[in-house]
Amino acid sequence: MPVLDDEPAEVERRQRLSWLGHSTVLFELHGVRLLTDPVVRPRVLTLRRVGAAPRLDSLSLDAVLISHVHYDHLDLPSLRRLAGTPMFVVPRGVGSLLRRHGFEHVIEVESGDETRIGGVTVRATHAEHNSRRRPFGAETPALGYLVSGSVRSYFAGDTDLFGGMGAISDDLDVALLPVAGWGPRLPPGHLDPRAAAEALGLLRPRIAVPIHWGTYRRIGLSSDPDVLREPALRFARLAADLMPDVEVLVLPVGGSVELDTRTALRLGDRER
Repeated sequence: MPVLDDEPAEVERRQRLSWLGHSTVLFELHGVRLLTDPVVRPRVLTLRRVGAAPRLDSLSLDAVLISHVHYDHLDLPSLRRLAGTPMFVVPRGVGSLLRRHGFEHVIEVESGDETRIGGVTVRATHAEHNSRRRPFGAETPALGYLVSGSVRSYFAGDTDLFGGMGAISDDLDVALLPVAGWGPRLPPGHLDPRAAAEALGLLRPRIAVPIHWGTYRRIGLSSDPDVLREPALRFARLAADLMPDVEVLVLPVGGSVELDTRTALRLGDRER
C-alpha cells in the first residue's frame, strides 16, 4: 500500500496517482488530493474484498469524486471512514442522498461542468452506464472525470464505449479504464478487456491503467490470483495489438505511477 499520511511538504511536491483497488484511485497533484469512488470495506452486499484494504482515516483529502450511485462505487460506510470534511463532487441528483447521511460539502455536476480544486481542474464527462440505487432509488446520471493539472488523467468510472469518448481530451496522459466486473459476465454499460482496448483508439492516451478488476469477488466465485488478474492481463495483450504506442501499466492494489511532467512519467510499484 502507498504511504497515505506523509509530511505536508512531501505531499506538495508529489505528482502521483495510486490505484487502491476496484474504482478507487488517489490523485496527488499540485498539493491537492482527490479520491475516486472510495470502497474499502471487507464486504459490500454479496461481494468480498480480496486482500487488505487501505486505511483512509488518516488521509487528508481535498475532494472525493463519485462516478455513480451503485453500491460498489458509492459506499456510505466507506465514506464515513474518511478523515476530515472533503468536498464531494457527485452526479446531479445524488447530492440529497449524501446530505441525508450527514455529508454537507456536496457539489452536484453534470457532463461538461468544471470544478476548480486548488491547482487542479476536474471536468465531469459522460458515461454510458445506467445508474439506479436499488431498490427504490431514482435513475441518476453516471459520470467520468477528466482531472487536469500539469498532467491530464481520465477516470472513466463505469461506462461502455460511446461516440463522444474521442472528444474528452486531445492531449491525454493517463486513461484509467474499467476492464471487468465482479462476476463471470458483464452486462451492457461496461467495458470488458476488448472494449477497453478499443477505447484506447478513441482516447489516445500515453499510458493506460486498468481498474475495476480483481479487488472484489462475488461470494462463491474463485479467489485464485491468476483468475482475478486475467482481465487486466488480457486488456494489456489486446492493447498491445490494437494500440501499441500506448503503454499499459497493470498495477497491484496500492501500486502507483509518479507523474513528473506531461511528457516523462516515472513508474512506481507495478506488476509489469
